[in-house]
Amino acid sequence: MFRDRKDAGIRLAEALGSYRNAEGVIVLAIPRGGVEVGYEVARRLHCDFELIICRKLPYPYNPESGFGAIAEDGTIYINPRAAIPLSEEEILSIIREQEMEIQRRIEVLRGGRALPPLEGRTVILVDDGIAMGSTMHAAVEMCRHRGAGRVVVAVPVAGPHSIREFSELADELVVLESPPDFHAVAQVYEHWYDVSDSEVLEILRRWERERRVE
Repeated sequence: MFRDRKDAGIRLAEALGSYRNAEGVIVLAIPRGGVEVGYEVARRLHCDFELIICRKLPYPYNPESGFGAIAEDGTIYINPRAAIPLSEEEILSIIREQEMEIQRRIEVLRGGRALPPLEGRTVILVDDGIAMGSTMHAAVEMCRHRGAGRVVVAVPVAGPHSIREFSELADELVVLESPPDFHAVAQVYEHWYDVSDSEVLEILRRWERERRVE
């Protein structure tokens, strides 16, 4: 359905056209997969762009799956049913590990910068798709805590359950594709791979160069 994340970002920007040149809009991309998507959205909407650092809370025996997520301000979302197999000690240990990774990403990917103020602003949260939804859930809650005036969740793909959930959690939900047989974000991309820190940094450098030209 999408050639790659760039293609998805271009098409997502078209669906968000009502926000083009609108005052106070900021795109917050979730690294690492959401960064190229968010970059394409932000440059076409002519708005601010930054990274919001959130991490899935993975199972110790299956890191591809998780029971919740944590955002950079300490906002934690835990799915109570998904966390049943874990002890409180295991949960706290996993949270501590992800807090350290969040700090690493803030330093490496965002250069240690604090997020810009969100009070009263329209925040467009972008990722390359929503599978379980825990990471996006934590991101939405964090933006609420920061006083965002409007929270828009915008992704190329999401499953029916996530669409129902974020239709209620966000002020607006924009999803381009929702396959009936949806299992993983990767299935809707022809060219899919794990994004590296170096690629994220190159995208951010490109963004800064373009902003200076403007």
